[in-house]
Amino acid sequence: MKLKILNSNFTVVKFPPTETIPLWALNSDVFSITRTDEELSIVCPSECLPINEAFNDVENDWKCIKVEGILDFSLTGILSSLANPLAENNISIFAISTFNTDYLLVKSHSIEKAIVVLENEGHIFSDI
Repeated sequence: MKLKILNSNFTVVKFPPTETIPLWALNSDVFSITRTDEELSIVCPSECLPINEAFNDVENDWKCIKVEGILDFSLTGILSSLANPLAENNISIFAISTFNTDYLLVKSHSIEKAIVVLENEGHIFSDI
């Protein structure tokens, strides 16, 4: 698979499920907003977060690996082909799937190791 590391650092923020989606969350080309009956989760580039606001539930310092191209819904094992080798090497992930493709967030301190692990599995990174 062809993979690409996005330039920004990302942050994951959790809000109560009834919270209004903040406008700052929409200030990027890449963001994810998921609401369930338990929470509202926002993933966005860290630079989108207001600097004067404190968050109770926040995870900073993620890098984002994008699976390049459009994935057919009939394909199986895409995420597991990425997640399993990372898990075997003690690299935590936060996965996001869209209609077209998948994204894996990896902590910044683990991104170099993640690249090596995934390249050893035959995945190809563009633009590194």
